[in-house]
Amino acid sequence: MLNRRNFLTAAVGVAATTGLAACAKDDGSSTASSGGGSKAITLGFSQVGSESGWRTANSDSVKSAAKEAGYTLKFSDAQQKQENQISAIRNYIAQKVDVIAFSPVVVTGWDAVLKEAKAAKIPVVLTDRSVETSDQSLYVTLVGSDFTDEGRRAARMLEKVLETAGHKGKVKIAQLEGTTGAAPAIERAKGFKEVMDAEHKDDWKIVASQTGDFTRAGGKQVMAAFLQSNPDVNVLFAHNDDMAIGAIQAIEAAGKKPGKDILIVSIDGVKDGFVAMSEGKINGIVECNPLLGPQLMEVVKKVHGGEKVERWIKTKESDFTQDQAKDALPTRKY
Repeated sequence: MLNRRNFLTAAVGVAATTGLAACAKDDGSSTASSGGGSKAITLGFSQVGSESGWRTANSDSVKSAAKEAGYTLKFSDAQQKQENQISAIRNYIAQKVDVIAFSPVVVTGWDAVLKEAKAAKIPVVLTDRSVETSDQSLYVTLVGSDFTDEGRRAARMLEKVLETAGHKGKVKIAQLEGTTGAAPAIERAKGFKEVMDAEHKDDWKIVASQTGDFTRAGGKQVMAAFLQSNPDVNVLFAHNDDMAIGAIQAIEAAGKKPGKDILIVSIDGVKDGFVAMSEGKINGIVECNPLLGPQLMEVVKKVHGGEKVERWIKTKESDFTQDQAKDALPTRKY
């Protein structure tokens, strides 16, 4: 697994499109002048999909930052399918783009296509998510968050939430996991469990855990099933806000009060999550910043120019409790 502790600090993004395989969503190609008569950098970017508000904000940040930088952007939506991303990357190689960037659907299965990019002398930048690879020279750097630390921060947030709520007794936790095999799902669960096992092994227990695929529909469906099999759940840890919002619908449908009968901690910090928190339905949110576009463009420029960059460029993030929600809500631009 990629050791995310060896890397630096930032926030990143990209924009526009490419002719992909028929199974992938083609958003077209946008070109902007780089000024001064020089040839614009051509960037091929493969996005995971559009499964959440966070992902939409991330895509918008990449597109606007590429336009601002004057890059020619070829943007592909993989619709959460690894095969679509591999097809997109191979397309970018065939088109001889200057740099390839992508946010991988899952962590494994990338060696072959990354070796093809390396053979074509096209540098690859990972965004948001890490990969497992037999050769770390197959990509230049990663621009994104420390998901394991986000999991730890979520556990610390739950400690605050339980104290504020005056909760006594056993904590029975339902966990809504992200997409199976995706770095944030693996690492957020790992970080949360680290704190739980080290400091709360006698009073906290995860009684149900299943993927909701980072979607609201998935969160609603899985939470409804959790409540059937474990009606005494009193805490929900959701790997993203969209699943938490879907779960809230299921909790209310079951006649319970989200934020009171079931305390909720989630990760992301999108505007809809803050709305739910301001309404008392989410108790705490750990931020994961999606606005990676500007730093990504800086990295692309350096990589294209042959400059050395850090192996990990991390985003800056904060944590928010329910009492901060109303003040923080106006600052949410995504």
